[in-house]
Amino acid sequence: MFGAVVVGIGTAGRVRIRDMLAPLPSSSAEKLSIKGFVSRRSLESEQGVKQISVDEAVSRPDIHVAFICTDNVLHEDNIRSFLQAGKHVCVEYPMTMNYKAAVELWSLAQEKGVILHEEHIELLSEDYKLLKREVEGKVLQEGTFHFTGGVLKPGFGFPGFSGISRLTCLVEMFGKLSVTEATLEEDSSNSYSKMTAKLLTANNKPLTWIEERGPGLPRNKNINFRFDSCTLTQIPAAPRGPVGLFMQDMIHFSSKLAGQVSPEELQREKLRILHCLEVADRIQQLCQK
Repeated sequence: MFGAVVVGIGTAGRVRIRDMLAPLPSSSAEKLSIKGFVSRRSLESEQGVKQISVDEAVSRPDIHVAFICTDNVLHEDNIRSFLQAGKHVCVEYPMTMNYKAAVELWSLAQEKGVILHEEHIELLSEDYKLLKREVEGKVLQEGTFHFTGGVLKPGFGFPGFSGISRLTCLVEMFGKLSVTEATLEEDSSNSYSKMTAKLLTANNKPLTWIEERGPGLPRNKNINFRFDSCTLTQIPAAPRGPVGLFMQDMIHFSSKLAGQVSPEELQREKLRILHCLEVADRIQQLCQK
């Protein structure tokens, strides 16, 4: 069994506790046992689980795993603390707010012989799986992925990092991407922002990624992918799968802990995550020029 602690009690943190208390039967998630949670607030208990301090979580020998579910800007420091203590870490995306820090953390995980896992539930959703099947085998000519959504609370960071799940989907579908230009429009008095990144595939095909947020904006993913044979303008609707997205991610993470994921797959995932963080970093640099 792997004793676990959840750090940060927002929506994701509560779901992590719920899933560990009732894991999918006969799955590797049954190997996880929740020992406590850490929060900046005084909460006493959550779903019957006791609140503990960070110091206790880091030092307890019966805690082997940390689930980091804090604000994005706090991820890096929390990951580093638990890795240095020799604990495995599962963190909600984005792992860090810059590429260099992510490289350092991955080196630290390797040095300590522990698993570092960044959650990407967007790749597990049924509509994304359908979209990826639609895209497979087609030759992209150009494309746009335009996300709109409400205002984010402080602590989520630059849009290229807070929206890295959209970039991850693009990389999974179209391979490595480079950035040619990027802009950020901001109207802080109206809590509005719009990041536009111009990207190129390895075959020099243009992709535009837009993250637009403001009060009252609906949560939508709008696509327009033009291929040699057809154009896709909608993400296919798909019924929800029988197993929740966070549970699927927890099973994937606990399979890594159990040594059931091949070194090749671990390396592929690491390279994709680092590539996306590097692209997000480059977008931020161009927007700040």
